[in-house]
Amino acid sequence: MSAQNSKGIQTLLDSEREAQKIVQKVDHSQRIWKDRSKRVKDARSEAQKDIDDYRKEKEEEFQKFEKEHTSGNKKAEEDADKDAEEQMSSIKGAGDKKGQDVVNDLLRVVTEVKPEVPDRVAGPPKA
Repeated sequence: MSAQNSKGIQTLLDSEREAQKIVQKVDHSQRIWKDRSKRVKDARSEAQKDIDDYRKEKEEEFQKFEKEHTSGNKKAEEDADKDAEEQMSSIKGAGDKKGQDVVNDLLRVVTEVKPEVPDRVAGPPKA
């Protein structure tokens, strides 16, 4: 029996060693997977940082470009505003000078009725 027991114990020990090897392989695979996952996360965060830096750089370039090219428009806009103000003041001045005369003429035309027959309306037929 002792030989049979020792053979059974040996089989158990061999099985235990085999199980230990399998567990080690699984642990190793898990470590590799975790390392790979960490590297992927690091790569994503690095890529996002690069994207943010690039976006910031291009935004600064756009702001500079916009500033350079809109300064001419501001000058033209200021000139147009100045010209419009001058024209408005001219129109207001003319309105102040002639406004009362225009109102009086309108009232006179509306209140003085002069009935006239239009030329296109034919009178009685001439024989």
